[in-house]
Amino acid sequence: MTFNLFDILFVNGSYKDAFDRLSNGEFMVVPSGPGLATIDKDELYYNALKNADFAIPDSGFMIILARLFYNLKINKLSGLKFLRKFIDEEILRRDNVLFSVEPNIAESIKNRNYLSSKGVAITSEYQYISPYYKKDNIIDDKLLEILESLQDKPKFLLLNIGGGVQERLGYYIKNNLSYKIGIICTGAAIAFETGSQAKLPKWIDEIYLGWLARTIQHPQQFAPRFLKAFRLLYVFYLCKTKKCL
Repeated sequence: MTFNLFDILFVNGSYKDAFDRLSNGEFMVVPSGPGLATIDKDELYYNALKNADFAIPDSGFMIILARLFYNLKINKLSGLKFLRKFIDEEILRRDNVLFSVEPNIAESIKNRNYLSSKGVAITSEYQYISPYYKKDNIIDDKLLEILESLQDKPKFLLLNIGGGVQERLGYYIKNNLSYKIGIICTGAAIAFETGSQAKLPKWIDEIYLGWLARTIQHPQQFAPRFLKAFRLLYVFYLCKTKKCL
């Protein structure tokens, strides 16, 4: 089951639907509340979201506002919940199925160790340290060259880099790679599991309080970010009144 919001196609909280689509080589985005709050201003980011094959409803604030403005009943599927289920998939026990893009060397080691501890078969050859991307023009010929040169083509591409960048990179890969690959934009979700970011128990995520747990644990990092998410109320108002988007 799917629904359309802001001209973005969402699966309605079904992990199986999301995984099946990714298995067919589709491009998945996981827009956050703060990210969605910028779509009337950030054209390139919004374009990547609209041109993804599908999104999952990660933002609890978005879900609440969609119910208030459009009477939409949405089942939440956060990026973290998706990732926790994804790494349990049997197919990831096979060699060279997963390729990941990492923000730096330290995180790549942490992420590889974590995935390996969960039985995911991944080696450093199937990890890539991303350069610094300029948001207004995200291209990466080197990453494309590596993906094209692999003898065993990966089935899934996991982007563990920041929101606002990963979506544009995923869109670039989708448009330029010669073969289909399931593109997963869960960003920093893996960092909650490795300990690089705040710990999020499952029950906190389920009741839409992940933002609060992160703010309490790291207020200087997360408080400004989540305050920006309140602008999403204005974006919903604009869309409801047909003034933008």
